[in-house]
Amino acid sequence: MHLAGSGRVIIQLSGKLVEGQILCDEKGTKVAKVMELIGPIKRPFASATPLTNNIEKFIGKSVFTVEHSPANIQKFRRRKK
Repeated sequence: MHLAGSGRVIIQLSGKLVEGQILCDEKGTKVAKVMELIGPIKRPFASATPLTNNIEKFIGKSVFTVEHSPANIQKFRRRKK
């Protein structure tokens, strides 16, 4: 994630995204909202509006869609026999 001069963040994509999706960190904190997809099809980027005043602390870190955040993935426990 990179902070552009316009105040938006630019994110290199590793999966499919659509405009309007919310991005969060590994703890589930909402970080940005995707406004548009840019760049070549083979290596797309997203331009997103920050949802936090403290966006600088997320620069260079991975972000996820809310649905695929590690914080929202169910954790399984082993049952004792």
